[in-house]
Amino acid sequence: MPGTLVKKGQFYFVYDNRPDFVLEDKTKRGLEVRETVPDDKYGVDADKGVIYDMDGIGHKVGIRWYFPQSKYTIEHVTQIAQEIEARYKAIRELTCPDDD
Repeated sequence: MPGTLVKKGQFYFVYDNRPDFVLEDKTKRGLEVRETVPDDKYGVDADKGVIYDMDGIGHKVGIRWYFPQSKYTIEHVTQIAQEIEARYKAIRELTCPDDD
């Protein structure tokens, strides 16, 4: 499935999987892909799964996004990956301030 690893962060991987760059959220690894649909936020196809909250309500979440190399550079995909990284680091700081 994934191609060649080109970037990685604490919470993401970016693969060169021609004709796409694939951005994978590490926190969703192992989550079953339920559908591949256009993602509203990024405007590209995304694999989505379902995470259930403590009330048993399912929420669709992105697992990986497919950015066509004809429209997106590695720099643009990396910028989006860094936004994901920053969001998870902020959540970690709020929930586990003593963990590094």
